Amino acid sequence: MKKADDEKLLLGLPSGSLMEATVQLFAKAGFSISGSTRSYRPVIDDPDLEVSILRAQEIGRYVEHSYLDAGITGQDWVAESGSHVLEVAMLPYSKASMSPTRWVLVVPEESPVHSVYDLEGKRIATEVVSLTKDFFKKYGINVQVEFSWGATEAKVPDLADAIVEITETGTSLQANKLRVVDTLLESYPILVTNKCSWKNEWKRAKLESLALLLRGALDARSLVGIKMNLPSENLEKLLEALPSLRNPTVSPLAQANWVAVEAVVEEKVVREILAKLKALGAEGIIEYPLNKVVY
Repeated sequence: MKKADDEKLLLGLPSGSLMEATVQLFAKAGFSISGSTRSYRPVIDDPDLEVSILRAQEIGRYVEHSYLDAGITGQDWVAESGSHVLEVAMLPYSKASMSPTRWVLVVPEESPVHSVYDLEGKRIATEVVSLTKDFFKKYGINVQVEFSWGATEAKVPDLADAIVEITETGTSLQANKLRVVDTLLESYPILVTNKCSWKNEWKRAKLESLALLLRGALDARSLVGIKMNLPSENLEKLLEALPSLRNPTVSPLAQANWVAVEAVVEEKVVREILAKLKALGAEGIIEYPLNKVVY
């Protein structure tokens, strides 16, 4: 892999479980990524960007050593690898929800272990060896931590006394009759860069613009736009009933004593206030999705 140069911003995106959610986020931000499921070098419709699909575990290291200008990886993998990178933006999304992923200490449901202190001298299997060692060191507990190449959930109780595994919803752990003893770390994806790229004026501006678009797309996830026509005499009552992100935009209509109202609200609020709006005489009510909201 060649070093990053000044002609393009070389960007690493995570493969695996986060890839689909990342491609969807970029689409909401205005970038089309094609060929992402079949190629390590997908095409993005921005001539200033060059994208590589890599394991999230590796992206921090490649960014640190300037093989990439920037990348999206997890806070957990930056901590695990000890990569020295600069965080440009936290991007709170995951493969199945808006919740962070969690690295948890797990044992079988019938295990006598109910506290980290019950694991003194025991064997722990995990993909995040450094994070796990640091966790037990913090408690002053001596354990044997072994790297797991996968299928970690299947290693208790026969091959390990406990595991440290990643989870988002906890469904897989429950299905495998596993119980969470403690949480080591909560992690969101982050956009990171290195000092060299950050010092480059053009690359820094490009990264700041990219971060703004991605955060705008994330901030718009639970919001919708709503517009309607309303008799002017009921405007004050509507303002009380409409919990808008900002004061709504109100414009006079050609028809006397009527106004057009437009606002941004939480999507779940619409179902609660629609009947109220109709009762106030609102007509032509339109709800529409938002791609980005920039504060």
